[in-house]
Amino acid sequence: MNPNTNPIHLAQIYPGGPSPDNAPGIRAMEMDTEGTDQQEKGYHPAIKSSSNSEKDRDSKVYESDRQYKSQENIQETEIVWQYLTFDTELPHPTTIYPQEPNQGPPPPPPNLAKYTNPFEWSDRRKSITVWISCLITSLTAFSAGALNPAIPQMRNEWGISNVAALVSVTMFTAGFAVAPMFLAPFSEINGRRPVFLASGLLFVLCQLCSGLTQSYAGLLVARFWLGIGGSTFSTMVGGVVSDIYHTKDRNTPMAVFSGAALFGTSFGPMVCGFIAQNTSWRWIQYVQTIACGTMVALICVVFKETRGSVLLSRKAKCLNKWYAAREEAGYFGFDVRDDKKPGSTISQRLRFKVRSDEERASLGTMIAISLYRPFHLLFTEPVVFWFSLWVAFSWAVLYLALAAIPLIFRNKYGFSIQQANAVFASMGIASILATILSVYQEKIAKKYGKTSNSPEGRLYFACVESACMPIGLFMFGWTSSAGLHWVLPAISIGIATIGIFSIYLATFNYLADTYHRYASSALAAQSFCRNMLGGVFPLITTQMYSKLGYGPANSLLGGIGALLTIVPWILVFYGPRIRARSKFASEIMN
Repeated sequence: MNPNTNPIHLAQIYPGGPSPDNAPGIRAMEMDTEGTDQQEKGYHPAIKSSSNSEKDRDSKVYESDRQYKSQENIQETEIVWQYLTFDTELPHPTTIYPQEPNQGPPPPPPNLAKYTNPFEWSDRRKSITVWISCLITSLTAFSAGALNPAIPQMRNEWGISNVAALVSVTMFTAGFAVAPMFLAPFSEINGRRPVFLASGLLFVLCQLCSGLTQSYAGLLVARFWLGIGGSTFSTMVGGVVSDIYHTKDRNTPMAVFSGAALFGTSFGPMVCGFIAQNTSWRWIQYVQTIACGTMVALICVVFKETRGSVLLSRKAKCLNKWYAAREEAGYFGFDVRDDKKPGSTISQRLRFKVRSDEERASLGTMIAISLYRPFHLLFTEPVVFWFSLWVAFSWAVLYLALAAIPLIFRNKYGFSIQQANAVFASMGIASILATILSVYQEKIAKKYGKTSNSPEGRLYFACVESACMPIGLFMFGWTSSAGLHWVLPAISIGIATIGIFSIYLATFNYLADTYHRYASSALAAQSFCRNMLGGVFPLITTQMYSKLGYGPANSLLGGIGALLTIVPWILVFYGPRIRARSKFASEIMN
């Protein structure tokens, strides 16, 4: 072989694309880079010189002439559009040889590795994506109760009541509740990563504004927008998990996500209690600004797009741009299978399109559906209604603890601000234990064949573990009311947290498995109820405990929680029948 002749394989033509092994009939081709000497000899610049074989030279001249005529014919044909999928075998160019003496080489092919199907990512890349998503979820949950330890300082600075100070939590959760319905369509069109980056920048900016504001009204406005910015991470991480994991593999990443949300909620007041007691409350916001700014920078560098339809659309645009550049350079046609003659190919001017781009509604229509459908499901689908009520109450109990723990441990046990908020460590430890338990119990169930392919298979463990929430509430109320050692109510908080975790995880898994393409709307419905009720409960905490007492107040909450634990049991026994009567669920089943 001439030393200046470079073999070009399909892997070079489509970096990151299919290899010759899985593209039958595609052969390796050779391109000559020995331009000047050949032209001086009167040879076509695309033909390899051969001092050993005139026959080889003549065959190359014939092949070049044949391709030249073919190029002239293809140039006059219309462009053929085909639908692109991740399984589409990309065709080989009809020619890679220059056809005219002064014609330059064809444009280099694009690198398609970054458009790989997210389901086919390596385990390492998937794990990095999940851990980054869960870490930023923890930081947004951290912000929910971060200002609670600073309430005494804010009351002194602005002359507001305790209830008014707790409105900062309500404003945060209100932003958390409404934003996903507007932001979800943008992630479908533009992908997860741009929405994450935009929301992250808003989140960091609002953290800084919260620390710099000189009025309580300004703080409330900043907290509302802070909730909007932070909502993206808590609501779309479930979508990220669905983008890269098949249904049977989602339990572990969803368990880690649920644990991250609960851990962040407890970690916020625990850390900020030390900050509030030893410095100004404004440093609570500054510390979060630094931490969240670092995370947004990490997302910018490390986090890759996960939404398959968006990646596929970008891949089609990238290929079309390259195809157009080849034609501008005078290289026409790609070899595609001839449906009329099996085993043969024809040359076509090719372009790709993506079916989801054509079927997608306008942005305005998508936002309208995103606002309407969650409430439609909430009030017409019994499964969505009862799961939303169940998880909303459990989340309200979690947020009630943000006000109840400092109240009880400071009044009953004489703890300082940082000591009282350190009790939230019990909640954080419990969330870690619950995550580990959820991961391993799923593995044990699969090992012994106790799981089911139906959505109800997700509820077996939740039927038992959800009872921990009312049990923990009863224990918390009566151990603190009796003045027993502070360790006992702290342990009871951990027990209740395990129950809340199981409810949260079961809700996500069951609604996603039941409603499939409508899952985002079903989850948006429960998210709205969960965050709105969670924002209200801290406002009534002080009045409820002062009127009823610690024991009776927690018994009331525990009784409601005990009644709601019947929800998973009903679905375990009657779930298939209920889903068959559901308009949306039955449509998916059929």
